[in-house]
This record gives sequence, C-alpha cells and structure tokens, in this order.
Amino acid sequence: MEKFDNEIKQRIIQELVPGKQITLAHIIANPDDILYRKLGLDPTLDYSVRSAIGIVTMSPAEYAIIAADIALKTSGASLGFVDRFSGTLIMTGSVSEVQESLMAVVNYAKEKLGFTVCEVTRT
Repeated sequence: MEKFDNEIKQRIIQELVPGKQITLAHIIANPDDILYRKLGLDPTLDYSVRSAIGIVTMSPAEYAIIAADIALKTSGASLGFVDRFSGTLIMTGSVSEVQESLMAVVNYAKEKLGFTVCEVTRT
C-alpha cells in the first residue's frame, strides 16, 4: 500500500476516565492450582475447597474497599486481593460463594450507588 505525503495520521490515546462503573466481573470456575500461585494468592489454602476465583474491576478505584467489605459479608468467600489504587478485587472460594459475593458487589453498586455495571460472566 502506498503512503501519500498529504495523508492525515490519526493518533489514539487511551486513558481511564473515572466514572461510576464496574467494567469487569468474572468468575473463573475450577482454575488450575498454578493460577492461584501466579496470582500471588495464599499457597497454604486448601484449594480442593477453593474452586473459584472472582475478579472485579471498578472505578472509582476506592470502591474496591467497599466492594471487599460487601463481598466478605455476603458469603464464605475469602479475600484474595484488593487494590484501592487500581480498583481491583479478587475473591476465592467455592463457585457459589464467589458468585454470591460478586453479584452482591455488582447489585449494590448499581442499586445503591447508581453505577453502570456489566454482567457477571463465568468461564
């Protein structure tokens, strides 16, 4: 393909624009043990009863603190990781515990705080 001297080049800049939103809510059912270790999750946990990993990303990032509290109070899921700077929350537990926690986080954000939310997905 030929390029012309008078061709206008378009530059795209991607950036996070803080809003009230949950951009990802996903459950990984029956992950391999190596995934737990690579994510830096506690290797002393009995992963035979820890059969799911849930991940949520949100903006504003500080909502991750509230989301972690909601997730822990909702079910028997465990907190794997929370980052108030990036807005990331990781939960572990049985598939049903993680699903219940993620649904509670998403529903609270939508119903009480007026967030735009995505659906909870699962692989």
